[in-house]
Amino acid sequence: MPPPRPLLCLLAVLACEAVATTAPNPSRELAQALAREDGRLLYREEHWHLTDGGRLVLYRCPDGTPFARKTVAAGPSAEAPDFAFEDGRDGYREGVRSGAAGREVYVRERTDAPERRAPLRVPADAVVDAGFDAAVRLRWDALAAGTRLSFLLPSRLTFVPVRIVDHDRAAAEASTRRLRMTLDTWFGFAVPAVDLVYDASSRRLLTFSGTGTIRDGRGRHRPVRIIFDAAAPAPASADALAAAQHAGLDGRCAL
Repeated sequence: MPPPRPLLCLLAVLACEAVATTAPNPSRELAQALAREDGRLLYREEHWHLTDGGRLVLYRCPDGTPFARKTVAAGPSAEAPDFAFEDGRDGYREGVRSGAAGREVYVRERTDAPERRAPLRVPADAVVDAGFDAAVRLRWDALAAGTRLSFLLPSRLTFVPVRIVDHDRAAAEASTRRLRMTLDTWFGFAVPAVDLVYDASSRRLLTFSGTGTIRDGRGRHRPVRIIFDAAAPAPASADALAAAQHAGLDGRCAL
Protein backbone atom coordinates (compact mmCIF):
# COMPACT_ATOMS: atom_id res chain seq x y z
CA MET A 1 0.00 0.00 0.00
CA PRO A 2 1.50 3.37 -0.93
CA PRO A 3 1.90 5.85 1.92
CA PRO A 4 -1.12 8.08 2.51
CA ARG A 5 -0.87 11.61 1.11
CA PRO A 6 -1.55 13.53 4.31
CA LEU A 7 -0.19 12.07 7.53
CA LEU A 8 -3.05 13.98 9.02
CA CYS A 9 -4.30 17.28 9.71
CA LEU A 10 -5.34 18.14 12.95
CA LEU A 11 -5.82 21.54 13.56
CA ALA A 12 -6.12 22.65 11.16
CA VAL A 13 -8.15 20.90 12.92
CA LEU A 14 -11.25 22.09 14.26
CA ALA A 15 -14.91 22.84 14.35
CA CYS A 16 -18.36 21.60 15.04
CA GLU A 17 -21.11 20.06 12.94
CA ALA A 18 -23.60 20.28 15.78
CA VAL A 19 -22.74 23.84 16.80
CA ALA A 20 -25.81 25.83 17.77
CA THR A 21 -25.82 29.57 17.26
CA THR A 22 -27.52 29.90 20.64
CA ALA A 23 -24.56 28.40 22.52
CA PRO A 24 -23.49 30.95 25.18
CA ASN A 25 -20.13 32.67 25.23
CA PRO A 26 -18.31 31.22 22.23
CA SER A 27 -14.65 32.16 21.91
CA ARG A 28 -12.45 32.64 18.88
CA GLU A 29 -8.75 32.42 18.09
CA LEU A 30 -6.90 33.16 14.87
CA ALA A 31 -4.10 31.42 13.01
CA GLN A 32 -2.04 31.91 9.87
CA ALA A 33 -1.01 29.08 7.53
CA LEU A 34 2.35 29.74 5.89
CA ALA A 35 4.11 27.91 3.06
CA ARG A 36 6.88 25.74 4.48
CA GLU A 37 9.23 26.56 1.61
CA ASP A 38 9.17 30.37 1.71
CA GLY A 39 6.93 31.55 4.56
CA ARG A 40 4.33 32.98 2.18
CA LEU A 41 0.83 33.45 3.63
CA LEU A 42 -1.43 30.77 2.12
CA TYR A 43 -4.62 31.23 4.12
CA ARG A 44 -5.98 32.21 7.51
CA GLU A 45 -8.02 30.20 10.00
CA GLU A 46 -10.70 31.31 12.46
CA HIS A 47 -11.17 28.74 15.23
CA TRP A 48 -14.41 29.01 17.19
CA HIS A 49 -14.71 27.16 20.52
CA LEU A 50 -18.17 26.38 21.89
CA THR A 51 -19.09 25.76 25.50
CA ASP A 52 -20.55 22.35 24.62
CA GLY A 53 -17.13 21.20 23.40
CA GLY A 54 -17.85 21.69 19.71
CA ARG A 55 -15.72 23.74 17.36
CA LEU A 56 -15.95 25.49 14.03
CA VAL A 57 -13.16 26.53 11.71
CA LEU A 58 -13.56 29.00 8.87
CA TYR A 59 -10.73 29.11 6.33
CA ARG A 60 -10.10 32.39 4.48
CA CYS A 61 -8.01 33.28 1.45
CA PRO A 62 -5.33 35.95 2.00
CA ASP A 63 -7.85 38.55 0.78
CA GLY A 64 -10.26 37.52 3.56
CA THR A 65 -12.81 35.62 1.44
CA PRO A 66 -13.96 32.33 3.05
CA PHE A 67 -13.25 29.20 0.99
CA ALA A 68 -13.68 26.25 3.36
CA ARG A 69 -15.34 25.34 6.63
CA LYS A 70 -15.08 22.53 9.16
CA THR A 71 -17.45 21.65 11.98
CA VAL A 72 -16.60 19.27 14.81
CA ALA A 73 -19.35 17.96 17.06
CA ALA A 74 -19.03 17.64 20.82
CA GLY A 75 -19.57 13.87 20.56
CA PRO A 76 -19.78 10.93 20.43
CA SER A 77 -16.41 11.27 22.21
CA ALA A 78 -13.82 13.99 22.67
CA GLU A 79 -11.12 11.94 20.94
CA ALA A 80 -13.27 10.56 18.11
CA PRO A 81 -15.96 13.15 17.33
CA ASP A 82 -18.18 13.46 14.29
CA PHE A 83 -16.96 16.17 11.92
CA ALA A 84 -17.67 17.65 8.49
CA PHE A 85 -15.24 19.50 6.23
CA GLU A 86 -16.10 21.20 2.93
CA ASP A 87 -13.88 23.12 0.49
CA GLY A 88 -15.95 25.45 -1.67
CA ARG A 89 -13.25 25.77 -4.34
CA ASP A 90 -13.72 22.27 -5.78
CA GLY A 91 -16.46 20.69 -3.67
CA TYR A 92 -14.12 18.39 -1.72
CA ARG A 93 -15.81 16.95 1.36
CA GLU A 94 -14.82 14.56 4.11
CA GLY A 95 -16.07 13.67 7.56
CA VAL A 96 -17.60 11.25 10.01
CA ARG A 97 -21.33 11.12 10.76
CA SER A 98 -23.59 9.16 13.08
CA GLY A 99 -26.95 7.68 12.16
CA ALA A 100 -29.45 5.03 13.16
CA ALA A 101 -27.27 2.35 11.54
CA GLY A 102 -24.10 3.52 13.29
CA ARG A 103 -21.20 5.74 12.29
CA GLU A 104 -19.61 6.07 8.87
CA VAL A 105 -16.67 7.87 7.31
CA TYR A 106 -17.08 9.53 3.93
CA VAL A 107 -15.15 11.48 1.31
CA ARG A 108 -15.96 13.22 -1.98
CA GLU A 109 -13.06 14.36 -4.14
CA ARG A 110 -14.93 17.10 -6.02
CA THR A 111 -18.42 18.37 -6.76
CA ASP A 112 -19.06 16.00 -9.68
CA ALA A 113 -17.47 12.93 -8.03
CA PRO A 114 -19.44 10.21 -6.22
CA GLU A 115 -19.23 10.07 -2.44
CA ARG A 116 -17.27 7.13 -1.05
CA ARG A 117 -18.23 5.88 2.40
CA ALA A 118 -17.61 3.01 4.77
CA PRO A 119 -18.86 1.88 8.20
CA LEU A 120 -16.61 3.27 10.92
CA ARG A 121 -15.37 0.75 13.46
CA VAL A 122 -13.62 2.77 16.14
CA PRO A 123 -10.67 1.13 17.94
CA ALA A 124 -9.94 1.86 21.59
CA ASP A 125 -7.02 4.15 20.72
CA ALA A 126 -8.87 5.98 17.93
CA VAL A 127 -8.33 9.65 17.15
CA VAL A 128 -10.56 11.49 14.67
CA ASP A 129 -9.61 14.92 13.32
CA ALA A 130 -9.70 17.57 16.07
CA GLY A 131 -9.92 14.77 18.63
CA PHE A 132 -6.14 14.74 18.43
CA ASP A 133 -6.05 17.82 20.62
CA ALA A 134 -8.11 16.05 23.29
CA ALA A 135 -5.90 12.97 23.01
CA VAL A 136 -2.77 15.03 23.67
CA ARG A 137 -4.33 16.69 26.72
CA LEU A 138 -5.56 13.39 28.17
CA ARG A 139 -2.19 11.65 27.65
CA TRP A 140 0.01 14.63 28.49
CA ASP A 141 2.16 12.86 31.07
CA ALA A 142 2.33 9.54 29.21
CA LEU A 143 3.67 11.23 26.07
CA ALA A 144 7.15 11.32 27.59
CA ALA A 145 7.43 7.57 26.98
CA GLY A 146 5.84 7.75 23.54
CA THR A 147 2.21 7.04 22.68
CA ARG A 148 0.69 5.02 19.86
CA LEU A 149 -2.71 6.01 18.44
CA SER A 150 -4.91 5.08 15.49
CA PHE A 151 -5.60 8.20 13.40
CA LEU A 152 -8.44 8.31 10.88
CA LEU A 153 -7.59 9.18 7.28
CA PRO A 154 -10.94 9.89 5.61
CA SER A 155 -9.32 9.76 2.16
CA ARG A 156 -8.53 6.09 2.86
CA LEU A 157 -11.74 5.42 4.81
CA THR A 158 -9.62 3.79 7.49
CA PHE A 159 -7.36 4.33 10.50
CA VAL A 160 -3.56 4.37 10.32
CA PRO A 161 -1.17 3.86 13.27
CA VAL A 162 0.77 6.91 14.43
CA ARG A 163 3.28 7.47 17.20
CA ILE A 164 3.71 10.66 19.26
CA VAL A 165 6.92 11.39 21.15
CA ASP A 166 8.66 14.30 22.83
CA HIS A 167 10.94 15.96 20.29
CA ASP A 168 13.91 18.32 20.35
CA ARG A 169 13.95 18.81 24.10
CA ALA A 170 17.16 20.83 23.86
CA ALA A 171 15.42 23.46 21.74
CA ALA A 172 12.25 23.54 23.81
CA GLU A 173 11.83 26.39 26.23
CA ALA A 174 10.55 25.81 29.74
CA SER A 175 7.23 27.33 28.69
CA THR A 176 6.70 25.05 25.68
CA ARG A 177 6.60 21.36 24.82
CA ARG A 178 7.58 20.03 21.41
CA LEU A 179 5.98 16.86 20.08
CA ARG A 180 6.52 14.88 16.89
CA MET A 181 4.04 12.55 15.23
CA THR A 182 5.14 9.91 12.74
CA LEU A 183 3.42 7.11 10.87
CA ASP A 184 4.01 3.90 12.85
CA THR A 185 4.44 1.49 9.90
CA TRP A 186 7.34 0.03 7.96
CA PHE A 187 6.99 2.74 5.31
CA GLY A 188 6.66 5.52 7.87
CA PHE A 189 10.06 6.88 6.85
CA ALA A 190 8.53 7.92 3.51
CA VAL A 191 5.86 10.12 5.10
CA PRO A 192 6.85 13.53 6.51
CA ALA A 193 6.56 13.92 10.27
CA VAL A 194 4.23 16.40 11.94
CA ASP A 195 5.85 18.71 14.50
CA LEU A 196 3.76 20.43 17.17
CA VAL A 197 4.55 23.05 19.78
CA TYR A 198 2.28 23.31 22.83
CA ASP A 199 2.17 25.76 25.70
CA ALA A 200 3.42 23.69 28.63
CA SER A 201 1.10 25.34 31.14
CA SER A 202 -2.22 25.65 29.30
CA ARG A 203 -1.55 22.73 26.91
CA ARG A 204 -2.74 24.97 24.10
CA LEU A 205 -1.45 24.31 20.60
CA LEU A 206 0.82 27.12 19.39
CA THR A 207 2.34 25.81 16.15
CA PHE A 208 1.61 22.99 13.69
CA SER A 209 4.18 22.06 11.05
CA GLY A 210 3.36 19.28 8.60
CA THR A 211 0.97 18.19 5.86
CA GLY A 212 -2.45 19.77 6.22
CA THR A 213 -5.93 18.99 4.92
CA ILE A 214 -6.15 22.07 2.69
CA ARG A 215 -5.22 21.18 -0.89
CA ASP A 216 -3.53 23.25 -3.56
CA GLY A 217 -4.85 23.94 -7.07
CA ARG A 218 -3.76 20.47 -8.20
CA GLY A 219 -5.52 18.66 -5.39
CA ARG A 220 -2.34 17.97 -3.42
CA HIS A 221 -2.18 18.36 0.34
CA ARG A 222 0.29 21.14 1.08
CA PRO A 223 3.05 21.16 3.69
CA VAL A 224 2.27 24.13 5.93
CA ARG A 225 3.30 25.85 9.13
CA ILE A 226 0.27 27.04 11.08
CA ILE A 227 0.94 29.63 13.77
CA PHE A 228 -1.72 30.57 16.30
CA ASP A 229 -1.91 34.06 17.72
CA ALA A 230 -0.08 34.37 21.01
CA ALA A 231 -3.20 35.70 22.72
CA ALA A 232 -5.58 33.17 24.24
CA PRO A 233 -9.02 32.68 22.62
CA ALA A 234 -11.15 35.80 23.07
CA PRO A 235 -14.91 35.97 23.76
CA ALA A 236 -17.05 36.38 20.64
CA SER A 237 -20.69 37.18 20.00
CA ALA A 238 -23.38 34.75 18.90
CA ASP A 239 -23.97 36.94 15.83
CA ALA A 240 -20.33 36.65 14.78
CA LEU A 241 -20.49 32.88 15.21
CA ALA A 242 -23.67 32.69 13.13
CA ALA A 243 -21.98 34.70 10.38
CA ALA A 244 -19.07 32.24 10.33
CA GLN A 245 -21.44 29.27 10.23
CA HIS A 246 -23.37 30.58 7.24
CA ALA A 247 -20.72 32.48 5.27
CA GLY A 248 -20.61 31.60 1.57
CA LEU A 249 -17.50 29.65 0.57
CA ASP A 250 -16.72 31.87 -2.40
CA GLY A 251 -12.93 32.16 -2.14
CA ARG A 252 -10.96 30.76 -5.07
CA CYS A 253 -7.36 31.10 -3.89
CA ALA A 254 -5.15 28.46 -5.55
CA LEU A 255 -2.65 28.31 -2.66
